[in-house]
Amino acid sequence: MPSALVRALNERAHLPVVDETNIDAFLAPAAGEPDNAVLFFTGDPAQRPEADDVAVVLPELMQVFRGRLRGAVVRRATEDKLKARFNVVVMPSLVVTRRDQPVGVLGKIRDWSEYVEKISAWLSPDVPVMVSSGGPKVEITHAGKEIAR
Repeated sequence: MPSALVRALNERAHLPVVDETNIDAFLAPAAGEPDNAVLFFTGDPAQRPEADDVAVVLPELMQVFRGRLRGAVVRRATEDKLKARFNVVVMPSLVVTRRDQPVGVLGKIRDWSEYVEKISAWLSPDVPVMVSSGGPKVEITHAGKEIAR
């Protein structure tokens, strides 16, 4: 269950909650909406209390970047299914996207100036999208013979 601060993002800040069934529709901007969005991966608030700190910062970021950035909270039950797609490694994380492609990830709570600096840079249309790592690259050899890749 999300914390009261995370729930308030939906109730007071009117940020939608997205999951694997509606995230693509959210990331496809309607006419007049910005191409960029920020997705909030909260993690379990009981294990990651920083999620509440990020929940306080997110509405402020939405104000600073009003008209340039849309926001949503990723449904807690869906986070594990969507983490790899958006290059999320730690929780909580804010993922900035251009349409359906991630352009940057900010994990845990950060200094305000870092949020503003990085998100400003990521909103540039020239910034390349992130490439999924595809998981760890491991090659095992024994006596010069490849065993697994």
